[in-house]
Amino acid sequence: MDIVLWGGLAIVLALSFQRVELQNITRLFSETENVRIYGRDFLNPDFSNWQILVQQMWLTVQIALWGTFLAVFLGVPLGLLAARNIAPDWIVWPVRRVMDVLRSVPDLVMGTLFIVAVGLGPLAGVLAIAFNTAGVLAKLFSEAVESIDHGPVEGVRATGGQRLHEIVWGVIPQVAPLWTSFALYRFESNSRAATVLGLIGAGGIGQLLFESIQAFDYRLVSAIAIVIVVAVTLIDMLSQMMRKRLL
Repeated sequence: MDIVLWGGLAIVLALSFQRVELQNITRLFSETENVRIYGRDFLNPDFSNWQILVQQMWLTVQIALWGTFLAVFLGVPLGLLAARNIAPDWIVWPVRRVMDVLRSVPDLVMGTLFIVAVGLGPLAGVLAIAFNTAGVLAKLFSEAVESIDHGPVEGVRATGGQRLHEIVWGVIPQVAPLWTSFALYRFESNSRAATVLGLIGAGGIGQLLFESIQAFDYRLVSAIAIVIVVAVTLIDMLSQMMRKRLL
């Protein structure tokens, strides 16, 4: 079985050698002058307009924050409706298919759709992140609900509580810390996704990055890249600290 597996992998690699143009890898060393110019400019970042860079990065963070907030708002009911121990099968199946669609459509495709619908700007980025992330969070939320301890739920039921009471007092307290951790992790990812969405006109520092690349202003590109790395690193560190306090 191992021979078949590794042999098949080797065959796929061999057949895809030309498709991915690996035979042109020597170009990496033949265009040394272009690389030298790019490297020289990239190692000399231009922070002369640092206020604009900070403002655009902050806008990108706000896009990610609002997108994640709306995703949680959508993901909570979808996650509950997709949990087999909470909802009947005739509800679970269509809800899970909706979740599949939401998380399978790439951010860039959703961003393009919302740019057509609401125009260029950060709103398109917020909506793209919200719907895509809602599908991801809803799946994670539903799996968390399905793994709960049923003791508290049965306790609420024994006191005469209705279905809603079981969810509010028996389910939510158990999954709330894990749900919050999932949301924080997705906020980390969305802070990077919001940057990429800027490349298609969804606002934020990504749009400024795309314009700088088109203008061959590699010094500004370098400065933007540094700002993005610093911002994302700080967000990751803050999110990790918050998740450790929750779990």
